[in-house]
Amino acid sequence: MSLPGTVLSYIRQHEEEAFDLLLKLARIPAPSNHEEKRAAFCREWLEKQGAQGVYIDSALNVIYPVGDLAGPLTVFMAHSDVVFPDTEELPLKVENGKIFCPGIGDNTANAAALLMAAKYIASHNPVPKEGGLLLVIDAGEEGLGNLKGSRQIMETFGDRVKEVICLDGTCRSCVNAAVGSNRYRIGITTEGGHSYSKFGNRNAIAYLASMITELYTIKVPEGGKTTFNVGTIQGGTSVNSIAQHAEMLYEFRSDDRASLKIMERHLNAVLELYRTKGIEVHAELIGERPCTGDVPPEAEQALMDRAAAAVREHFGAELKFTPGSTDCNIPLSMGIPSVELGCYEGGGSHTREEYVEIDSLLPGLNLAFDLVLGYCSNISDGDVC
Repeated sequence: MSLPGTVLSYIRQHEEEAFDLLLKLARIPAPSNHEEKRAAFCREWLEKQGAQGVYIDSALNVIYPVGDLAGPLTVFMAHSDVVFPDTEELPLKVENGKIFCPGIGDNTANAAALLMAAKYIASHNPVPKEGGLLLVIDAGEEGLGNLKGSRQIMETFGDRVKEVICLDGTCRSCVNAAVGSNRYRIGITTEGGHSYSKFGNRNAIAYLASMITELYTIKVPEGGKTTFNVGTIQGGTSVNSIAQHAEMLYEFRSDDRASLKIMERHLNAVLELYRTKGIEVHAELIGERPCTGDVPPEAEQALMDRAAAAVREHFGAELKFTPGSTDCNIPLSMGIPSVELGCYEGGGSHTREEYVEIDSLLPGLNLAFDLVLGYCSNISDGDVC
Protein backbone atom coordinates (compact mmCIF):
# COMPACT_ATOMS: atom_id res chain seq x y z
CA MET A 1 0.00 0.00 0.00
CA SER A 2 1.02 3.66 -0.18
CA LEU A 3 1.71 4.92 3.31
CA PRO A 4 -0.51 7.79 4.52
CA GLY A 5 1.21 11.14 4.92
CA THR A 6 0.77 10.96 8.68
CA VAL A 7 2.73 7.71 8.84
CA LEU A 8 5.48 9.09 6.62
CA SER A 9 5.67 12.13 8.90
CA TYR A 10 5.88 9.86 11.94
CA ILE A 11 8.77 7.95 10.39
CA ARG A 12 10.68 11.15 9.56
CA GLN A 13 10.12 12.49 13.07
CA HIS A 14 11.52 9.27 14.54
CA GLU A 15 14.36 8.80 12.06
CA GLU A 16 17.04 9.86 14.55
CA GLU A 17 15.58 7.56 17.20
CA ALA A 18 15.69 4.67 14.72
CA PHE A 19 19.32 5.45 13.92
CA ASP A 20 20.27 5.47 17.62
CA LEU A 21 18.36 2.22 18.15
CA LEU A 22 20.32 0.58 15.33
CA LEU A 23 23.66 1.66 16.82
CA LYS A 24 22.72 0.35 20.26
CA LEU A 25 21.38 -2.94 18.98
CA ALA A 26 24.33 -3.54 16.64
CA ARG A 27 26.85 -3.39 19.48
CA ILE A 28 25.11 -6.10 21.53
CA PRO A 29 26.74 -9.50 20.91
CA ALA A 30 24.36 -12.19 19.66
CA PRO A 31 26.05 -15.36 18.41
CA SER A 32 23.58 -18.05 17.39
CA ASN A 33 22.22 -19.94 20.42
CA HIS A 34 23.40 -17.13 22.71
CA GLU A 35 21.06 -14.26 21.88
CA GLU A 36 20.07 -13.61 25.51
CA LYS A 37 21.45 -10.06 25.68
CA ARG A 38 19.75 -8.89 22.50
CA ALA A 39 16.52 -10.61 23.41
CA ALA A 40 16.45 -8.89 26.80
CA PHE A 41 17.23 -5.51 25.21
CA CYS A 42 14.46 -5.88 22.59
CA ARG A 43 11.84 -6.93 25.13
CA GLU A 44 12.67 -4.07 27.49
CA TRP A 45 12.75 -1.56 24.63
CA LEU A 46 9.35 -2.68 23.35
CA GLU A 47 7.84 -2.50 26.82
CA LYS A 48 9.14 1.06 27.20
CA GLN A 49 7.31 1.96 23.97
CA GLY A 50 4.04 0.74 25.48
CA ALA A 51 3.88 -2.66 23.78
CA GLN A 52 1.61 -4.98 25.75
CA GLY A 53 2.08 -8.71 26.17
CA VAL A 54 5.69 -8.89 24.97
CA TYR A 55 7.49 -12.05 26.06
CA ILE A 56 10.56 -14.20 25.38
CA ASP A 57 9.87 -17.86 24.62
CA SER A 58 12.06 -20.90 25.25
CA ALA A 59 13.90 -20.42 21.93
CA LEU A 60 14.85 -16.81 22.82
CA ASN A 61 12.30 -15.33 20.41
CA VAL A 62 10.99 -11.91 21.44
CA ILE A 63 7.28 -11.97 20.57
CA TYR A 64 4.89 -9.02 20.41
CA PRO A 65 1.36 -10.33 19.75
CA VAL A 66 -1.19 -7.93 18.28
CA GLY A 67 -4.91 -8.48 17.73
CA ASP A 68 -6.90 -11.70 17.83
CA LEU A 69 -4.46 -14.58 18.29
CA ALA A 70 -7.27 -17.13 17.99
CA GLY A 71 -7.83 -16.11 14.36
CA PRO A 72 -5.55 -16.30 11.31
CA LEU A 73 -2.06 -14.95 12.00
CA THR A 74 0.44 -13.06 9.88
CA VAL A 75 3.99 -13.39 11.20
CA PHE A 76 6.79 -10.87 10.74
CA MET A 77 10.22 -12.09 11.79
CA ALA A 78 13.68 -10.50 11.86
CA HIS A 79 16.40 -12.62 13.38
CA SER A 80 18.57 -11.29 16.19
CA ASP A 81 21.61 -13.56 15.85
CA VAL A 82 24.77 -12.84 13.87
CA VAL A 83 27.39 -15.24 12.51
CA PHE A 84 30.17 -13.84 14.70
CA PRO A 85 31.18 -15.56 17.96
CA ASP A 86 31.91 -12.32 19.87
CA THR A 87 30.61 -12.28 23.43
CA GLU A 88 31.82 -8.75 24.13
CA GLU A 89 30.52 -5.51 22.56
CA LEU A 90 30.79 -5.62 18.76
CA PRO A 91 33.05 -2.95 17.17
CA LEU A 92 31.13 -0.21 15.34
CA LYS A 93 32.15 2.90 13.42
CA VAL A 94 30.29 5.47 11.34
CA GLU A 95 32.15 7.06 8.43
CA ASN A 96 31.70 8.07 4.79
CA GLY A 97 27.94 7.64 4.89
CA LYS A 98 28.11 4.07 6.17
CA ILE A 99 27.78 2.19 9.44
CA PHE A 100 30.38 -0.55 9.79
CA CYS A 101 29.83 -3.37 12.27
CA PRO A 102 29.85 -7.18 12.12
CA GLY A 103 26.22 -8.19 11.64
CA ILE A 104 25.00 -4.61 11.07
CA GLY A 105 23.10 -5.62 7.94
CA ASP A 106 22.52 -9.29 8.55
CA ASN A 107 20.43 -8.82 10.43
CA THR A 108 20.50 -5.86 12.83
CA ALA A 109 19.22 -3.20 10.42
CA ASN A 110 16.15 -5.28 9.64
CA ALA A 111 15.49 -6.07 13.30
CA ALA A 112 15.68 -2.36 14.15
CA ALA A 113 13.23 -1.51 11.36
CA LEU A 114 10.75 -4.11 12.64
CA LEU A 115 11.10 -2.77 16.18
CA MET A 116 10.26 0.75 14.97
CA ALA A 117 7.15 -0.55 13.19
CA ALA A 118 6.21 -2.31 16.44
CA LYS A 119 6.64 0.99 18.32
CA TYR A 120 4.16 2.65 15.95
CA ILE A 121 1.63 -0.13 16.50
CA ALA A 122 2.05 0.10 20.28
CA SER A 123 1.39 3.84 20.29
CA HIS A 124 -1.30 4.11 17.58
CA ASN A 125 -3.20 0.82 18.03
CA PRO A 126 -4.09 -0.01 14.43
CA VAL A 127 -6.29 -3.11 14.17
CA PRO A 128 -5.27 -6.16 12.12
CA LYS A 129 -7.65 -6.58 9.20
CA GLU A 130 -8.03 -10.26 9.98
CA GLY A 131 -7.02 -12.18 13.08
CA GLY A 132 -3.72 -11.07 14.55
CA LEU A 133 -0.10 -10.18 13.93
CA LEU A 134 3.01 -11.63 15.52
CA LEU A 135 5.99 -9.28 15.43
CA VAL A 136 8.99 -11.44 16.27
CA ILE A 137 12.68 -10.79 16.81
CA ASP A 138 13.65 -14.41 16.44
CA ALA A 139 16.73 -16.44 17.34
CA GLY A 140 18.92 -19.05 15.70
CA GLU A 141 18.61 -18.23 12.01
CA GLU A 142 22.31 -18.41 11.25
CA GLY A 143 24.45 -21.52 10.81
CA LEU A 144 24.07 -24.07 13.57
CA GLY A 145 21.26 -22.07 15.11
CA ASN A 146 19.35 -24.42 12.79
CA LEU A 147 16.33 -22.09 12.51
CA LYS A 148 15.40 -22.79 16.13
CA GLY A 149 13.41 -19.57 16.48
CA SER A 150 11.36 -20.08 13.33
CA ARG A 151 10.76 -23.71 14.29
CA GLN A 152 9.46 -22.67 17.70
CA ILE A 153 7.13 -20.04 16.25
CA MET A 154 5.66 -22.53 13.80
CA GLU A 155 5.37 -25.23 16.44
CA THR A 156 3.48 -22.86 18.72
CA PHE A 157 1.30 -21.04 16.18
CA GLY A 158 1.64 -22.97 12.91
CA ASP A 159 -1.95 -24.16 12.58
CA ARG A 160 -3.12 -20.53 12.61
CA VAL A 161 -0.37 -18.91 10.50
CA LYS A 162 -1.54 -17.89 7.04
CA GLU A 163 1.54 -15.91 5.88
CA VAL A 164 5.10 -15.22 6.98
CA ILE A 165 7.29 -12.26 6.02
CA CYS A 166 10.90 -12.37 7.17
CA LEU A 167 12.94 -9.18 7.17
CA ASP A 168 16.46 -10.32 6.32
CA GLY A 169 19.11 -9.46 3.74
CA THR A 170 19.08 -6.38 1.53
CA CYS A 171 16.25 -4.74 -0.40
CA ARG A 172 17.53 -6.08 -3.72
CA SER A 173 16.51 -9.72 -3.46
CA CYS A 174 13.63 -11.75 -2.12
CA VAL A 175 13.64 -15.42 -1.15
CA ASN A 176 10.48 -17.21 -2.25
CA ALA A 177 11.65 -20.84 -2.22
CA ALA A 178 13.50 -22.83 0.44
CA VAL A 179 16.93 -24.34 -0.06
CA GLY A 180 17.07 -27.38 2.21
CA SER A 181 20.25 -28.68 3.81
CA ASN A 182 21.69 -31.39 6.03
CA ARG A 183 24.76 -30.63 8.12
CA TYR A 184 26.94 -33.27 9.77
CA ARG A 185 29.85 -33.55 12.14
CA ILE A 186 31.75 -36.61 10.92
CA GLY A 187 34.61 -38.12 12.92
CA ILE A 188 37.10 -40.94 12.36
CA THR A 189 38.97 -42.71 15.17
CA THR A 190 41.96 -45.06 14.71
CA GLU A 191 44.55 -46.58 17.03
CA GLY A 192 47.06 -43.76 16.40
CA GLY A 193 50.36 -43.77 18.26
CA HIS A 194 53.93 -42.48 18.17
CA SER A 195 54.99 -41.44 14.68
CA TYR A 196 58.20 -43.50 14.81
CA SER A 197 57.71 -46.41 17.17
CA LYS A 198 54.14 -47.10 16.00
CA PHE A 199 54.68 -46.29 12.35
CA GLY A 200 52.25 -48.31 10.27
CA ASN A 201 49.29 -47.71 12.58
CA ARG A 202 46.40 -46.06 10.80
CA ASN A 203 46.24 -42.27 10.77
CA ALA A 204 42.78 -40.73 11.28
CA ILE A 205 43.72 -37.64 9.29
CA ALA A 206 44.74 -39.73 6.29
CA TYR A 207 41.47 -41.66 6.42
CA LEU A 208 39.45 -38.48 6.78
CA ALA A 209 41.24 -36.95 3.79
CA SER A 210 40.47 -40.09 1.78
CA MET A 211 36.82 -39.94 2.86
CA ILE A 212 36.56 -36.31 1.74
CA THR A 213 37.95 -37.28 -1.67
CA GLU A 214 35.32 -40.02 -1.90
CA LEU A 215 32.51 -37.61 -0.98
CA TYR A 216 33.66 -35.28 -3.74
CA THR A 217 33.38 -37.96 -6.43
CA ILE A 218 29.60 -37.62 -6.72
CA LYS A 219 28.03 -35.93 -9.69
CA VAL A 220 25.31 -33.75 -8.20
CA PRO A 221 21.71 -34.58 -9.15
CA GLU A 222 20.20 -32.67 -12.04
CA GLY A 223 16.95 -31.72 -10.27
CA GLY A 224 17.13 -28.14 -9.01
CA LYS A 225 20.46 -26.80 -7.77
CA THR A 226 22.45 -29.02 -5.42
CA THR A 227 25.76 -28.25 -3.69
CA PHE A 228 27.99 -29.82 -1.05
CA ASN A 229 30.91 -28.64 1.03
CA VAL A 230 33.43 -29.64 3.67
CA GLY A 231 33.69 -26.48 5.74
CA THR A 232 36.17 -27.36 8.49
CA ILE A 233 38.58 -30.18 9.33
CA GLN A 234 40.51 -30.74 12.53
CA GLY A 235 42.36 -33.47 14.33
CA GLY A 236 45.64 -34.88 15.52
CA THR A 237 47.78 -34.16 18.56
CA SER A 238 51.30 -33.21 17.46
CA VAL A 239 53.76 -33.46 14.59
CA ASN A 240 55.19 -36.67 16.01
CA SER A 241 51.88 -38.39 16.74
CA ILE A 242 49.89 -40.56 14.38
CA ALA A 243 46.49 -38.88 14.55
CA GLN A 244 44.02 -40.93 16.56
CA HIS A 245 41.00 -38.74 15.79
CA ALA A 246 39.99 -36.31 13.05
CA GLU A 247 36.66 -34.76 12.17
CA MET A 248 35.00 -32.46 9.67
CA LEU A 249 31.84 -30.45 9.19
CA TYR A 250 30.07 -31.45 6.00
CA GLU A 251 26.87 -30.16 4.42
CA PHE A 252 24.83 -30.65 1.31
CA ARG A 253 22.08 -28.33 0.05
CA SER A 254 19.39 -28.39 -2.58
CA ASP A 255 16.16 -26.66 -3.49
CA ASP A 256 14.83 -30.09 -4.56
CA ARG A 257 13.71 -32.69 -2.01
CA ALA A 258 14.56 -35.68 -4.20
CA SER A 259 18.08 -34.39 -4.70
CA LEU A 260 18.59 -34.10 -0.94
CA LYS A 261 17.67 -37.78 -0.62
CA ILE A 262 20.21 -38.74 -3.30
CA MET A 263 22.93 -36.81 -1.46
CA GLU A 264 21.94 -38.51 1.80
CA ARG A 265 22.25 -41.96 0.19
CA HIS A 266 25.70 -41.09 -1.16
CA LEU A 267 26.89 -39.94 2.25
CA ASN A 268 25.60 -43.09 3.95
CA ALA A 269 27.29 -45.28 1.35
CA VAL A 270 30.63 -43.54 1.93
CA LEU A 271 30.29 -43.85 5.70
CA GLU A 272 29.57 -47.58 5.41
CA LEU A 273 32.53 -48.05 3.07
CA TYR A 274 34.89 -46.63 5.68
CA ARG A 275 33.33 -48.65 8.47
CA THR A 276 34.18 -51.80 6.52
CA LYS A 277 37.84 -50.80 6.80
CA GLY A 278 37.69 -51.53 10.52
CA ILE A 279 37.86 -47.95 11.78
CA GLU A 280 35.39 -46.08 13.94
CA VAL A 281 33.20 -43.66 12.00
CA HIS A 282 30.80 -41.31 13.78
CA ALA A 283 28.27 -39.08 12.01
CA GLU A 284 26.11 -36.61 13.92
CA LEU A 285 23.34 -34.62 12.23
CA ILE A 286 23.82 -31.10 13.63
CA GLY A 287 21.61 -29.12 11.28
CA GLU A 288 18.64 -29.87 9.06
CA ARG A 289 16.66 -27.38 6.99
CA PRO A 290 13.68 -28.49 4.89
CA CYS A 291 12.81 -27.61 1.30
CA THR A 292 9.58 -25.98 0.12
CA GLY A 293 6.41 -28.01 0.58
CA ASP A 294 3.05 -27.67 -1.12
CA VAL A 295 2.56 -23.91 -1.00
CA PRO A 296 -0.55 -22.60 -2.81
CA PRO A 297 0.96 -20.89 -5.90
CA GLU A 298 -1.59 -18.08 -6.10
CA ALA A 299 -1.17 -17.15 -2.44
CA GLU A 300 2.63 -17.21 -2.75
CA GLN A 301 2.48 -15.07 -5.89
CA ALA A 302 0.25 -12.53 -4.16
CA LEU A 303 2.79 -12.23 -1.35
CA MET A 304 5.62 -11.85 -3.86
CA ASP A 305 3.69 -9.14 -5.68
CA ARG A 306 3.10 -7.30 -2.41
CA ALA A 307 6.81 -7.40 -1.56
CA ALA A 308 7.84 -6.29 -5.06
CA ALA A 309 5.41 -3.37 -5.03
CA ALA A 310 6.70 -2.15 -1.65
CA VAL A 311 10.35 -2.26 -2.75
CA ARG A 312 9.47 -0.52 -6.00
CA GLU A 313 7.60 2.18 -4.03
CA HIS A 314 10.30 2.93 -1.47
CA PHE A 315 13.58 2.00 -3.16
CA GLY A 316 12.69 2.43 -6.84
CA ALA A 317 14.13 -1.03 -7.50
CA GLU A 318 12.89 -4.30 -8.92
CA LEU A 319 13.14 -7.32 -6.65
CA LYS A 320 15.09 -10.36 -7.77
CA PHE A 321 13.40 -13.55 -6.57
CA THR A 322 15.66 -16.41 -5.61
CA PRO A 323 15.75 -19.62 -3.55
CA GLY A 324 17.51 -19.33 -0.19
CA SER A 325 18.08 -20.81 3.23
CA THR A 326 16.29 -18.56 5.71
CA ASP A 327 13.70 -18.52 8.48
CA CYS A 328 11.15 -18.99 5.68
CA ASN A 329 12.28 -22.59 5.22
CA ILE A 330 10.10 -23.78 8.08
CA PRO A 331 6.77 -22.20 7.07
CA LEU A 332 7.43 -22.91 3.36
CA SER A 333 8.03 -26.58 4.20
CA MET A 334 4.60 -26.57 5.88
CA GLY A 335 2.91 -25.13 2.79
CA ILE A 336 2.54 -21.61 4.23
CA PRO A 337 3.15 -18.69 1.83
CA SER A 338 6.34 -16.93 2.90
CA VAL A 339 8.91 -14.47 1.59
CA GLU A 340 12.14 -12.96 2.89
CA LEU A 341 13.40 -9.50 1.94
CA GLY A 342 15.42 -6.71 3.54
CA CYS A 343 15.13 -3.04 4.46
CA TYR A 344 18.56 -1.61 3.64
CA GLU A 345 21.36 -1.41 1.11
CA GLY A 346 24.91 -2.35 2.02
CA GLY A 347 27.56 -5.01 1.65
CA GLY A 348 30.13 -7.28 3.25
CA SER A 349 27.57 -9.63 4.77
CA HIS A 350 29.15 -12.31 7.00
CA THR A 351 32.46 -10.41 7.13
CA ARG A 352 33.81 -8.15 9.86
CA GLU A 353 33.79 -5.30 7.31
CA GLU A 354 30.01 -5.50 6.91
CA TYR A 355 28.24 -2.17 6.41
CA VAL A 356 24.90 -0.51 5.72
CA GLU A 357 24.43 2.68 3.75
CA ILE A 358 22.93 5.35 5.98
CA ASP A 359 20.90 6.87 3.14
CA SER A 360 19.07 3.57 2.74
CA LEU A 361 17.77 3.47 6.31
CA LEU A 362 14.86 5.91 5.83
CA PRO A 363 13.42 4.13 2.78
CA GLY A 364 14.03 0.90 4.70
CA LEU A 365 11.85 2.14 7.55
CA ASN A 366 9.19 3.14 5.03
CA LEU A 367 9.35 -0.36 3.55
CA ALA A 368 9.03 -2.09 6.94
CA PHE A 369 6.07 0.12 7.94
CA ASP A 370 4.43 -0.43 4.56
CA LEU A 371 4.65 -4.21 4.85
CA VAL A 372 3.44 -4.38 8.46
CA LEU A 373 0.71 -1.73 8.30
CA GLY A 374 -0.60 -3.21 5.07
CA TYR A 375 -2.23 -5.83 7.30
CA CYS A 376 -3.89 -3.22 9.50
CA SER A 377 -6.96 -1.02 9.27
CA ASN A 378 -7.86 2.34 10.90
CA ILE A 379 -4.33 3.73 10.39
CA SER A 380 -4.33 6.98 12.32
CA ASP A 381 -4.72 10.24 10.41
CA GLY A 382 -4.32 12.25 13.57
CA ASP A 383 -1.40 13.16 15.77
CA VAL A 384 1.85 11.60 14.50
CA CYS A 385 3.94 12.19 17.62
